[in-house]
Amino acid sequence: MTSFARAERARLCDLAVEAGPDAPTLCGDWTVRDLMAHLVLRENSPLSAGVVVPALAGVTERATARTAEKKTFEELVEKVRKARNPMGALKAVDQALNTAEYFVHHEDVRRAVPGWEPRTLTSGEQDALWRVVRVSGKGLVRPAGVPVVARRSDTGDTSTLRAGSAPVTVTGEPQELLLFVYGRQETRGLTFEGPDDSVAQLREARLGI
Repeated sequence: MTSFARAERARLCDLAVEAGPDAPTLCGDWTVRDLMAHLVLRENSPLSAGVVVPALAGVTERATARTAEKKTFEELVEKVRKARNPMGALKAVDQALNTAEYFVHHEDVRRAVPGWEPRTLTSGEQDALWRVVRVSGKGLVRPAGVPVVARRSDTGDTSTLRAGSAPVTVTGEPQELLLFVYGRQETRGLTFEGPDDSVAQLREARLGI
């Protein structure tokens, strides 16, 4: 059975081919070509460390640009699709490291197009994304500096992402909660409850990696 992470990888690659190399994404100024180069670098080179280590950001940017220039768009997409790398070698590792990466970047391409609509995911897929929210969300919301609780709108389950009194409770489907904690503004159906100043601080913060 194909894992959710691998399914999202394939869907992203299919959409990348459909959109074309110069199509926009939600990743700042990156085009789809730039996004594919980032993924190739992430899975094949330690030079991708600048994504999470600010001091190395310039090194990573230059390496990403070189990767985008050296390979054709088709080669980049196929290298991502085949996933011949240690990070995707084992199913458990693939799920842990790649579920959020490929879901978020798939949506980065989908939601950069005007008129986008949220996808309908299975309960199992929503559960997989909720697990990421519960674990990774704790670090991703830290820049906001306010207590945060995530609540699933489909099941009512909650998870404290940052403890404290008078938290902001963010309610929505797991896919929307995940995109929010990863710093994406193109979300749908999220509600925010809590002190007005804390809500504003959370919504204006630069979340994510």
